Amino acid sequence: MSLFKRFPGKITAYFILLLVLIGFQLISACNSPFTPKPRGYFKIALPEHEYQVFEKPGFPYSFEYPKYATIIQDSTYFDDQPENPYWINIDIPSLNGRIYISYNQIGGKARYKVQNKSGEYVDSFGVNTFDKLLNDSYTLSYKHSYKASSIEDSAFVSQGGINGIYFRIGGNTATSNQFLLTDSSRHFLRGALYFDAAPNEDSLRPINNFLREDLKHLINTLRWKN
Repeated sequence: MSLFKRFPGKITAYFILLLVLIGFQLISACNSPFTPKPRGYFKIALPEHEYQVFEKPGFPYSFEYPKYATIIQDSTYFDDQPENPYWINIDIPSLNGRIYISYNQIGGKARYKVQNKSGEYVDSFGVNTFDKLLNDSYTLSYKHSYKASSIEDSAFVSQGGINGIYFRIGGNTATSNQFLLTDSSRHFLRGALYFDAAPNEDSLRPINNFLREDLKHLINTLRWKN
């Protein structure tokens, strides 16, 4: 004989009571206040800060860069040709990051884009001046202003005694960290950190904060060779 046939009244009562309790819980859940949770992002495993020396023969500068990065010579700078062979990229594949390093000799040969009579932009050669290189750096940094929520530029002197300016750009921009280093008479170096990812300030904040320490280390260890 089944249990239901032996105690039909009791099982039916228990079943009804169970349905009432479930319904009460559902009603309570629907009437409870809803608290939205903040948007989350995948946790990123960050490596330890360790460095190695970049000191390639013939280059006018040297510095220390992360061991988890690789350096390649820049053959195209944003679809344009570098002005000299001292432009390099510091690739950080584990974090989808790249630091673009451009170098110009003050008083040296420079290539500019000028518009001809046909409206085409062609190369024109001249001489690098400190004022123009400085103005160009500000122009490149502030071209992100239409997307930036803030732009801060601060002058500093590195541990090696080199003058520079650091740019911190807030908002969903392609780059949040840029800098320049110069002796104002011969050397002018500029760096910019970019990511191969959609520009999202919140999701990139941990990586930007992490790599900002590497940028500071690069700045403080940079030396001119002559």
